[in-house]
Amino acid sequence: MRYLGGGESHGPSLTAIVEGLPAGLELSAEQINRHLARRQRGFGRGERMKLEQDRVRFLSGLRFNRTLGSPLTLQICNRDWENWSRVMAPEGERPAEAAALTCPRPGHADLAGAMKYGERDLRPILERASARETALRVAVGSVARVLLEHFGFAFYSRVLSIGPVKAAEEDEGWIDRYRQVEDSPVRCSDPRAEAAMMEAIREARERGDTLGGVFEVVVTGVIPGLGSHVHWDRRLDGRLAGALMSIQAVKGVEIGIGFAGAGIPGSQAHDPLVYRSGKGVERPSNRAGGLEGGITNGQPVVLRAAMKPLPTLGKPLPSVDLRDGSPAPAARERSDVCAVPAAAVVAEAVIAWELAVAFREKFPGDYLAELEAAVAFHRRQVGRILLQNSD
Repeated sequence: MRYLGGGESHGPSLTAIVEGLPAGLELSAEQINRHLARRQRGFGRGERMKLEQDRVRFLSGLRFNRTLGSPLTLQICNRDWENWSRVMAPEGERPAEAAALTCPRPGHADLAGAMKYGERDLRPILERASARETALRVAVGSVARVLLEHFGFAFYSRVLSIGPVKAAEEDEGWIDRYRQVEDSPVRCSDPRAEAAMMEAIREARERGDTLGGVFEVVVTGVIPGLGSHVHWDRRLDGRLAGALMSIQAVKGVEIGIGFAGAGIPGSQAHDPLVYRSGKGVERPSNRAGGLEGGITNGQPVVLRAAMKPLPTLGKPLPSVDLRDGSPAPAARERSDVCAVPAAAVVAEAVIAWELAVAFREKFPGDYLAELEAAVAFHRRQVGRILLQNSD
C-alpha cells in the first residue's frame, strides 16, 4: 500500500491517490467524514475550524461502496479557497494583494523551507507545511482503519497533558470509558485535569501564547507478526515512530514504557511469559507496548507523542525581515492556541496507515476474501505455537 497527496492550505482542495487496497472492501464517505469531524473538534482550535466542514469525495476506485482494487482517489475541498482564489491562483498574473511574506516564524518551517527552495516569499512554504495537510492524512488513514477494523483492530486515543497540567495516571481501564474521552473538549479521561487543561488554554490565549502536550494512542486486536526484525527499515516500531514524528509539531515519541524504561533495571522493564492451561503463552503486562524486535506480539500497541507549542503566536516572537535583514515581529497567520486533542486524532490515522501497510505486507491478496483466508490461516498457526499444539 502507498499513497501520494497534494494540495495547499488555501488552495482549491486536498487530494490523495491510495494504491494497494484489496477489492471488495466496503467503504463509505461517512466512515471517513466521522474522523474528519473528530479532527476539527477540540478546545483551543482556531477560527478556521468554524469555516471548514471537511467532507471527502471519491473520484475513483469505488463502485457502489466497494473498492475495485484500482487506485482510490480522495478529495477534500477547501471552503476557504473562495477567499484566497486570487492570492493562491495556479495561473495568471500575481495580484497586488499577494504581497510577499518575509518575516519567518521561529519554530516553523518558514525559514528552513525558504533556504531549501531559494524563496524569500514564505507563502509557498507555509501553504504546504501547514497542519491543514493533516485533514488529508486523516482521510487516508481512515480508509486504512476501515480495512483493519474489518479484521478486529480498534483504535483509541487520549490526551495525557496540556502545558503544565497532567492527567491522573491510570492503566488501560480508561478504554472502558472511552465515550468519556470522545465527549471531552480536550480528549482527556480525567475530569479534574480536563477543567484545568481548558483553563490553561484560556490563559494562554489571553497572553497571546500557545500550549503543547502529550497524547497517547492505543490499538487493540492487533494481529501478531506484523513488521520484521530482518532489516532496519522493516522494523515496525521504527516505522510507527516515524509516522508520529511526521505530524506537525511532534518532537518526541515513545512506545510502551518508553523513556521510563531507561531508569529501571531489566528485571522490571520487560514482560514475563507465562503459560496458562487452555490459553497458552501469555504476558501479564505490556511494558513493551505490543512490539518486540520490530514485530507486533499480539498485545495492544501503545504509543505516546509529545507535541510542542505551535509557533504562530498572538504576540509574535522577534524575527528578521528577509528583504533587508531588519528586525521585525514574526508573521502572524490564523492558528490554534492548542491542537493537542486534534493531533491525537491525526495520530490514530497515521498509525492506522502504517499498520495497514505492514498488514498488507504480511497478507497480500487482490480481493478481500483472499486476505480473510490468509489471516485465518495465520491465526491458526499462531494458536498452535502459543498452545504448544503440534496438531
